[in-house]
Amino acid sequence: MASLSTQPSKKAIRTPGGGASNSGSQGGTRNSSGQTVKFARRTSSGRYVSLSREDLDMSGELSGDYMNYTVHIPPTPDNQPMDTSVAAKAEEQYVSNSLFTGGFNSVTRAHLMDKVIESEVSHPQMAGAKGSACSMPACDGKVMKDERGADVTPCDCRFKICRDCFLDAQKDTGLCPGCKEPYKNGDYDDDVPDFSSGALSLPAPDDSKADRRNMSMMKRNQTGEFDHNKWLFETKGTYGYGNAYWPQDDMYGDDGHDGFQGGMMESNDKPWRPLSRRIPIPQGIISPYRLLIVIRGVVLGFFLTWRIQHPNEDAIWLWFMSICCEVWFGFSWILDQIPKLCPINRSTDLEVLREKFDMPSPSNPTGRSDLPGIDMFVSTADPEKEPPLVTANTILSILAVDYPVEKLACYISDDGGALLTFEAMAEAASFADLWVPFCRKHDIEPRNPDTYFSLKGDPTKNKLRSDFVKDRRRVKREYDEFKVRINGLPDSIRRRSDAFNAREEMKMLKHMRETQNVGDALEPIKVQKATWMADGTHWPGAWAVSAREHSKGDHAGILQVMLKPPSCDSLMGGADDDKLLDFTDVDIRLPMFVYMSREKRPGYDHNKKAGAMNALVRASAVLSNGPFILNLDCDHYIFNCRAIREGMCFMMDRGGEDICYIQFPQRFEGIDPSDRYANHNTVFFDGNMRALDGVQGPVYVGTGCMFRRFALYGFDPPQPDKLIHNNNKTAADSETQTILSATDFDPELDVNLLPKRFGNSTILSESIPVAEFQGRPLADHPAVKYGRPPGALRVPREPLDAATVAESVSVISCWYEDKTEWGDRVGWIYGSVTEDVVTGYRMHNRGWRSVYCITKRDAFRGSAPINLTDRLHQVLRWATGSVEIFFSRNNAFLASRRLKFLQRLAYLNVGIYPFTSMFLIVYCFLPALSLFSGQFIVQNLEVKFLVYLLTITICLIGLAILEVKWSGVGLEQWWRNEQFWLISGTSAHLAAVVQGLLKVIAGIEISFTLTTKSAGDENDDIYADLYLVKWTALMIPPIVIAMVNIIGIAFAFSRTVYSTVPEWSKFIGGTFFSFWVLAHLYPFAKGLMGRRGKTPTIVFVWSGLIAITISLLWVAINPTRGAKTEVVGGGTTFTFP
Repeated sequence: MASLSTQPSKKAIRTPGGGASNSGSQGGTRNSSGQTVKFARRTSSGRYVSLSREDLDMSGELSGDYMNYTVHIPPTPDNQPMDTSVAAKAEEQYVSNSLFTGGFNSVTRAHLMDKVIESEVSHPQMAGAKGSACSMPACDGKVMKDERGADVTPCDCRFKICRDCFLDAQKDTGLCPGCKEPYKNGDYDDDVPDFSSGALSLPAPDDSKADRRNMSMMKRNQTGEFDHNKWLFETKGTYGYGNAYWPQDDMYGDDGHDGFQGGMMESNDKPWRPLSRRIPIPQGIISPYRLLIVIRGVVLGFFLTWRIQHPNEDAIWLWFMSICCEVWFGFSWILDQIPKLCPINRSTDLEVLREKFDMPSPSNPTGRSDLPGIDMFVSTADPEKEPPLVTANTILSILAVDYPVEKLACYISDDGGALLTFEAMAEAASFADLWVPFCRKHDIEPRNPDTYFSLKGDPTKNKLRSDFVKDRRRVKREYDEFKVRINGLPDSIRRRSDAFNAREEMKMLKHMRETQNVGDALEPIKVQKATWMADGTHWPGAWAVSAREHSKGDHAGILQVMLKPPSCDSLMGGADDDKLLDFTDVDIRLPMFVYMSREKRPGYDHNKKAGAMNALVRASAVLSNGPFILNLDCDHYIFNCRAIREGMCFMMDRGGEDICYIQFPQRFEGIDPSDRYANHNTVFFDGNMRALDGVQGPVYVGTGCMFRRFALYGFDPPQPDKLIHNNNKTAADSETQTILSATDFDPELDVNLLPKRFGNSTILSESIPVAEFQGRPLADHPAVKYGRPPGALRVPREPLDAATVAESVSVISCWYEDKTEWGDRVGWIYGSVTEDVVTGYRMHNRGWRSVYCITKRDAFRGSAPINLTDRLHQVLRWATGSVEIFFSRNNAFLASRRLKFLQRLAYLNVGIYPFTSMFLIVYCFLPALSLFSGQFIVQNLEVKFLVYLLTITICLIGLAILEVKWSGVGLEQWWRNEQFWLISGTSAHLAAVVQGLLKVIAGIEISFTLTTKSAGDENDDIYADLYLVKWTALMIPPIVIAMVNIIGIAFAFSRTVYSTVPEWSKFIGGTFFSFWVLAHLYPFAKGLMGRRGKTPTIVFVWSGLIAITISLLWVAINPTRGAKTEVVGGGTTFTFP
């Protein structure tokens, strides 16, 4: 594995005098597996230099306090100031401007990029940004910059020097090349002051030199407490360091009862309030709902019993098929309905969350947030089917989310390794420098720029700033230019690559002419058609023209920190001329943003999306190690910027330590108003998932889910009473003060077995208990048995260095998961096309619970296929995964006792529902067979049969109405769901059963392609895809069912009309059920017809004539017994029965 043995882990749990051994070779390291890993840096001048420990640990950079501190109790600003030395800042900026590549049996390289995109970047610390030139002779590097874009000059003489020259000067002489004076090893100008006293050294209110604006500090509000709002208004101050002041006890001579005592009130002094509440369904709705379920179940039992006891002797075959189908439908209904017995609603309190985690206090004067970190995952695989502009908008919505900037990290996984995606993400990072502060300044919602600028309505509603219209106009223009640049990237990359390839051909031709005689015939020149980056070097990923080690399935691992981790305190903007907008008093920091493309090599099973997600888990654990993870598809963006805070209310609340994930409902845009194919799926998301929330939690549905990282690692939920500690303290007292080791949570997991489960990365293994500790709820109440102390997460994040990023490259290599439990117990589970359901099932099976978070404003929104063919293929993929689950060890029949009974039924239904298609398709043919044969499923329509049928139907209607009441699903949406259930059940589900059986019996693997997210040919119509008719074999069964039922109705009608003794009861019974089938297939028929007016009317006339002709022909060929011939006027005539 690629790790430096000479460097102690950044995520390690250091002991108070413990240090790491500095023995080891420079410029390389050898891990336990014997692999040598070298690091090389490419400077701006093109030279490569060795990366050794001396480059990272220079004298004076890391103080003794930094090396000897312990994180058993994570430090806070009052005892652990941030290391903000120039060298550390330079190292971090170098990391963010370098493209790291590596993999199996290859050198890990850090390629310092002069620029990442051809256009001018906006963010001051991105590669290619404007900057001063280095003053060193023969150096073309740029001066280091801070977060504001100002030059960083490490010496008082302001000698401008680049990062590489600064490191060389420090290493060689330690003297400044400008003034020849030694560099000072002190902190940088923007160091955070020491807050050990708990307050800031501002003048007291009675100071003669005090500003008159501070006179309001002497005043009280009506309750006798200090009026913070008035003080902030008059002084124009904030709770940041530099202008906050808290008076001491009895400073004003108060009697100790009425005045403001002890400065700001600590959170422990306030009355405890929960972050979330569980709201039960009103009894007037849920009680009748449960009663109807019982009544329908009992009546269904009596009905099936009567049906079995009264066979139709005249058509036993028809009776047998119908009774088999009805018994299975009853069983399927029980699996689907019983888990809905306990639906609940939930609510959150964001104000309480803010008070507990984000408010300043005497121990936290700067107001640093105590919220845990979160890593956001976005996955994409093919820029042709998943447009880069859609992905870029998703990234921009994440970077602008309302969450502490220093606690947020965004990761994009490009499984195709495409330069197009890489440069599109770089463009997004550059545009974010303008878009994110604009959103914060004007409280923009939603924060997807494409959606925001497409909103219909008044954009100035609820906007108070006078410069909003001007700012919006400028940002809109910049976004239009941004879209044009994204759309032009494919052509730009192609032209650039053609130019560089032509240059290489000319160089080779010139070389051949110089080395060969003039008379010799030159051989044809063969130059690989490489794909080139903006800085004039080869792209290490997949090329447009595939080549060895440069194709989608064969390329090195790539990792680029496009936006480095921000500083821990707010960075307010100003009215700078270089900026397009005035960002005075607006935080201009951007979250950490990382591009990643895991290594792929022939002969390795990369496990599709699940493998990509596991690579993201490992890389993020090394780089940021957020205790929570939220994954989104590339076409799902954040619609509610406070959605993460809503989910955190559940994780940080009392009892939240056993929550494995928070599932948000999926909401979609671009769906036709009638929702023809039930794309919104509201019955599932608002009905089934809400009901499971009252049991053990909703199932994981692939996107819009916030995970607890510790649960993804395959551990059981913590049990404080069973955890054993060396001291004599109780578990509740001890666990809130220390970080446990991974082996404390799994007795079977020995320290020596950590590499077998998690891989050889020491940094990854050591990050596990840290993530577990940081993910605990706040221990601010005696009832919180398992938590962490308040203020434990205010410590600043450690700056990134090259060795840490190189380690993250090693954990995304193709060989890392070999002989480990990744994909089997750890991370996303392999072996199914629906890896999401299996992953959630494994967590529930270990005893974890999940929560369903429905926000007032939709948390996320995405796109869904509105074309019939694409929708059927989507359902086919889901159903095939369910069949795989049924035939695997993930079948709920084999679940442990930790899985609750109703939850077990729900997971059983997940694996069984595709098999209903076999019975459903037979049942859809029964009405037509009944009409053709003249028989019915019962011999006689007895009163009991009709009463049972009527009771079941009334109960079904009542259940639907009550379910609409407690779930909020519209009745039309419920009907659309019923229609598409039959359409998919007779097409995609049947094909899924066949494919699943082929895989189990014959071992035939199933491959699926990504659903194209582009529009149809008619770009002016957003619903153009709805009318496209793309043929697929999945359409055959529904077409046959519809035609057979239509012909059956016409045939039975003609036979009944011309019969001497018409049996209208049988005709009406069979026709009723045929119309039931045809009504469900109506959306399918509309999809086949395409756009209105495109299908000629003659087609429908011909279809009707053919149906009537076939029915009359059948009657003529096969007349019913008892038909008579009569002689009339000396001739014979045929009488229809």
